[in-house]
Amino acid sequence: MALLDQIHTDLKEAMKSRDSLKLGALRMILTAVKNKEKEVRRELEEREVLQIISNQIKQRKDSIEQYRKGGREDLAQKEEQELKLLQEYMPQQLSREELEEMVKQTIDEVGASTVKDLGKVMKAIMPRVAGRADGKVVNQMVRTYLTSGS
Repeated sequence: MALLDQIHTDLKEAMKSRDSLKLGALRMILTAVKNKEKEVRRELEEREVLQIISNQIKQRKDSIEQYRKGGREDLAQKEEQELKLLQEYMPQQLSREELEEMVKQTIDEVGASTVKDLGKVMKAIMPRVAGRADGKVVNQMVRTYLTSGS
């Protein structure tokens, strides 16, 4: 499992260089992975580890927004640094054009025609874009295509 090996290697480097921010973020990832492994009683596949990192990224984005609303810029900046660090472990994001093409293709494959079919399309497309596109963006794009009938 190359991704977890990379995280472990980076964790050791962070310990040696005494990079507390990186150390904390990597420990959170590894803790989440261990908890999930205990829950499912097996080692996680790479896509599952990516999903955990993606969830951590989503949490950071939400925290940044909440800290800014609360006037805590210092905490928001710390979260932003962790966010950047976590994003390094994600695969390259799909471009808007690539995502649009995948959405159109998936809509055709599942035979979706109305917004009522949104769930079917999302179920089919999310495994394909896992870690490479934000679920909210994908959902909005699918919804737009289904309502416009494009």
